[in-house]
Amino acid sequence: MTYGTDRIHEEVAYVAYHFHWPRTEILDLTHADRVQYVSEIARINTRMNEVR
Repeated sequence: MTYGTDRIHEEVAYVAYHFHWPRTEILDLTHADRVQYVSEIARINTRMNEVR
């Protein structure tokens, strides 16, 4: 199974935007770790938006 470069770019941009990590550090993560961080960021954002 291949993983589309567009999706990788989305994940990297999302994590970089929220955590301010360098691109190379994010790309060094495994796919599973990147997906986990994306999920956690989304969960945090949802919680934060519910509080407002």
